[in-house]
Amino acid sequence: MADNKPDQTAIPENVDVQWLHAELEAGTPLFMLDVREPWESDIARIRDSFGIPMGNLPSRVDELPRDKTIVVICRVGGRSAQVTQWLRSQGFDNATNLEGGTNAWATHINPEMDTY
Repeated sequence: MADNKPDQTAIPENVDVQWLHAELEAGTPLFMLDVREPWESDIARIRDSFGIPMGNLPSRVDELPRDKTIVVICRVGGRSAQVTQWLRSQGFDNATNLEGGTNAWATHINPEMDTY
């Protein structure tokens, strides 16, 4: 008989900043994809994130790893949610959206980080 339990290792479609912080602290190998424009990243960015603006992603999708969880980041989570959906439609089942984006990171994890 088939096991109908959900895959416990499946990457959720959305994660919060507390989850991301805990994973980073644990040394989990993640790929943080910042889909904001360069001027936005100049104001505030989560360390070690890799920037590809949302509009450039289709032509640069080959730069993304398929063997790591991809945490998609923007300012508040709207663009990153759209990109996460698109990545999943392209076979990146390891993509997840950071709810609240850099503003939530600044509010809950790093209050010294600028917001805009």
